[in-house]
Amino acid sequence: MVTVIGVKFRNVGKLYYFDPGDFEIRKGDKVIVETVRGIECGDVGSDKLEIAEENVVKPLKTVIRKADENDVSTYEENRQKEKDAFTMCQQKISEHKLGMKLVDVEYAFDGSKILFYFTADGRVDFRELVKDLAGVFRTRIELRQIGVRDESKILGGIGICGQTLCCSTFLFDFQPVSIKMAKEQGKSLNPIKISGACGRLMCCLKYEQNVYDELIKNVPRNGTLVKTPNGNGTIIDSAVLAQTVRVRMGEGADTVIHSYAISDIQILATRQQLQQGRQNAKESSSLEKNDTKSPEPQKEQKSPSSNGAGKPRRSNQKNSPEKASAESQ
Repeated sequence: MVTVIGVKFRNVGKLYYFDPGDFEIRKGDKVIVETVRGIECGDVGSDKLEIAEENVVKPLKTVIRKADENDVSTYEENRQKEKDAFTMCQQKISEHKLGMKLVDVEYAFDGSKILFYFTADGRVDFRELVKDLAGVFRTRIELRQIGVRDESKILGGIGICGQTLCCSTFLFDFQPVSIKMAKEQGKSLNPIKISGACGRLMCCLKYEQNVYDELIKNVPRNGTLVKTPNGNGTIIDSAVLAQTVRVRMGEGADTVIHSYAISDIQILATRQQLQQGRQNAKESSSLEKNDTKSPEPQKEQKSPSSNGAGKPRRSNQKNSPEKASAESQ
């Protein structure tokens, strides 16, 4: 086991593990650490943790120091510089008439690099833009194209549920989301109702799917024949989270529908078993009808030695030369 702390460098960024060393570090503190992008100032997102070595990306960097007043002052100055750089970059984009949307700007802690995050429908030739920005800021410039989900994560907002977007609060990584999850969770397949602020399928469909996978195992499918306290009936609907089903009993005008907890019903036959039973009954009925049909009368066969009304057939063979000579004599 290894003792680590989690550090994030943006408000909703991913947690990166670092060795706390001998420092007394708590959640919410600012620390100075070395990253692949250089020296950075980050926020401690978790207290000291004990995790397995295989879960740590090696080499594990050690915290350089806890951020002091000068470090915090530099950090705040960089945040103000980012706002100015954002405005300047937008002006340059307009001058070059580029089809891109600037989303965010990030200053390196030591000022050695500025990152500009943008979205675009396709590839953008921003080489001239980089030259102009480098001439203005006199430092290394990097432009990075991101997707619409990352844009929503950075900008934040309110979801259709009325809560702050999940991606901008507690989701550090994006996971693939499929329409199958919406079907299993009983959601409307209207794209407007199952899409988030980014226009893609809502992230909550993914992290809630694990609960549905466990609960669905106990829920019978629609069309299942079940025994209830009020008699036998067929399931027509189910509520996965509530673990209840709606059962239809009776036919025609006598049809009634009741709701029951899954624990109060007993499965008599699944929908597949009922369909197979109906198919077998249909085939059996078809065989019985064929067996009850009377056999057709057989037609009278003519004798091969007779022709027409019992007259002997005439030979088609001509008289031989010897017989013709005897008759002429």
